[in-house]
Amino acid sequence: MIRYLFILLVLSFASVSCYRAEAENDQPKNPLDVPFGDPYVLYDKASDKYYMYGTGGVDNGFMVYSSNDLKDWKKEGTAYSNDQENAWGTKDFWAPEVYAHKGKYYMFYSSHWKDNPNNELENYRIGVAEADSPLGPFIDRSSGPIFDPGYPIIDANLYFADNGKIYLYYSRCCYKHAVDSEISTWAKEKGMYDEIEESWIYGVELASDFSRVVGEPVLLLRPPVSLDDKQSEWESRSVTSGEVNRRWSEGSYLFKEGDTYYMMYSANYFGGENYAVGYATATHPLGPFEKSANNPILQKNTQDGGIVTGTGHNSLVKDRNGATWCVYHGRTNKTGDQRLAFIDRITLDESGNLRVEGPTVELKD
Repeated sequence: MIRYLFILLVLSFASVSCYRAEAENDQPKNPLDVPFGDPYVLYDKASDKYYMYGTGGVDNGFMVYSSNDLKDWKKEGTAYSNDQENAWGTKDFWAPEVYAHKGKYYMFYSSHWKDNPNNELENYRIGVAEADSPLGPFIDRSSGPIFDPGYPIIDANLYFADNGKIYLYYSRCCYKHAVDSEISTWAKEKGMYDEIEESWIYGVELASDFSRVVGEPVLLLRPPVSLDDKQSEWESRSVTSGEVNRRWSEGSYLFKEGDTYYMMYSANYFGGENYAVGYATATHPLGPFEKSANNPILQKNTQDGGIVTGTGHNSLVKDRNGATWCVYHGRTNKTGDQRLAFIDRITLDESGNLRVEGPTVELKD
């Protein structure tokens, strides 16, 4: 009996030691071998696995990768394709997010809407597809987008509130959305651009069956109007560097901690080196939101001798051990222009300030 108890103690100690070792060495090697922009990770309790979705990897659809530990990822194949009867999108399939809900899986994504009587160059809307498995196949629930606000929209994100309400967040595209601001005036005076287009983040309640929105969308975040605004410098870098005549507020991700709602968002050109992430806080899912004085909390590190640029469009995932990770895309000067997925720890200090512990990089030989 004593021998039996001793063996159990040894095994228990070994198990705890292994767990601690894993917890101390669980930083994935960035960038991951996953060629995604706009990465989103779902932890699925039913299969006890992680699934990653993102922009790229397949034409007119979305790929899915799986992992047991957030480090090593297996390419599973196509999760969604527009080669189906109900498909409403024709091209530019972007930013998928997948949610487990009432025994099903729902993919929210952006695409170019085929209903385009005015032949708009950017005719983007948001749709939802359903599947029985995180691997798909995801089938469009209707032959059109969820709703039409009258302007192009991308980057869907959902929040399930404690009171049962569901909120949809999205970004109005820059396309044909010229906005007057002190940055716009500055750019005109410099002879750089005739106008500056902007994208803005909105929120709206979503029907419980995901079929429609409830009420009118609410403007939540937009680029700064004043040059004196503390956010103006970092959110305007794509303009001030001469990269493009657009300023973005996009890629929103909402979560709640205590009584505070945190909305993470990306600014600047997604294809450039200045893409970066900030956040804002509110006491209600529909705001008003106040941007953090610590922004940006994730950006290129080349100014500090690093090799990572273009960090943005993030999501968060909590692992099975309770740690929270920031998932985003970026580039390195060794891997080239291809956007790759990164995963770094994100923490919240006692004052309620978010901090991303990255970008980290450990390139394979």
